[in-house]
Amino acid sequence: MSQVMPDWSVLLSTCPSRTSLARIANKWTAMAVSVLGSNGRMRFGDLRTQLDGISGKVLTETLRDLERDGLVTRHVHAEVPPRVEYELTALGFTLHAPLLALCRWAEEHIAEVLVNREIYDAR
Repeated sequence: MSQVMPDWSVLLSTCPSRTSLARIANKWTAMAVSVLGSNGRMRFGDLRTQLDGISGKVLTETLRDLERDGLVTRHVHAEVPPRVEYELTALGFTLHAPLLALCRWAEEHIAEVLVNREIYDAR
């Protein structure tokens, strides 16, 4: 007997896909997925260095949320001191290209956005 999958729509307030959209729309999530997707497995400190401006607390929360959603896996090595590394899962890699495209869009169009903000604010 096959299971019927519900029709998901982020436009419905009761749809759980909204929480996923909110998670991936978060700037730190987008940047963390972009960095991990481009660099592979990384230690916490190296990831924090790449994500200029993120606090340790926010990075920890972001990685935990991504791990909970199955987008990131955490590897703990039995060493002294313990070594912990993070990497994207197969599911996480499905987000890499779309989020990288959004990051590139932001970089490529920021000059236009800034001009439009100035015009708007001058009104």
